[in-house]
Amino acid sequence: MFAGHYAAALAAKAAEPRAPMWTLVAGAQLVDIGWSALIIGGVERGSSDPSLPGSPLVLEHMPWTHSLPAALAWSVIAGLLAKALLRLPMRVAVVIGLVVFSHWLADLLVHRPDLLLYPDGPKVGLSLWNLPVVEQAVEIGLLGVAGMFWAAQRIRAGLNAWPAAAFLSLLVAVQIIAALMPAEVSDNLHSFGPNALAIYLVLTVVAVFLDGSRASTPQATA
Repeated sequence: MFAGHYAAALAAKAAEPRAPMWTLVAGAQLVDIGWSALIIGGVERGSSDPSLPGSPLVLEHMPWTHSLPAALAWSVIAGLLAKALLRLPMRVAVVIGLVVFSHWLADLLVHRPDLLLYPDGPKVGLSLWNLPVVEQAVEIGLLGVAGMFWAAQRIRAGLNAWPAAAFLSLLVAVQIIAALMPAEVSDNLHSFGPNALAIYLVLTVVAVFLDGSRASTPQATA
């Protein structure tokens, strides 16, 4: 799953508008941001097999990011840092932490069994990647529903809805491009890590500009 992760950020923004959008967007992919960095450093390992349906990724070793205990730890740390460094209300910090943890739950839905339940324990995954059309429909469907909730919240708050539509369109476009790009056989993902990390960071920067844009209202006449 890629773009579908951001559905949690859009839904969370609709539920808790005080959360800065960039924290939710970064939070939705924080586990993969860490994974990309650890792949680059060789701490976690994977390979690429284009013959696999849905996703060519063979994720062999990622206990520090995609195990259940690690995902919980990333979520708690993100919430605590949001509270301490950004001085956000506790409810907002909790929402950010939940968005971070949503990444593991979404991965559980689509990954082949490669998510550790605990150190040296069983690996789980419901393998929706093996049904590519269904998996893509689920991702885009989640984005569409969450995007509508966020757009509706903005309208109720007197803000323009176009940032929600624009960001949603960008995510769908990136998802389609990623799905259509040919994959190469690779014994490691060292070259994949920087590209993925760049995309996550660019989308986070874009999200910085999505909180404002108040809708124009008719001027009262005397």
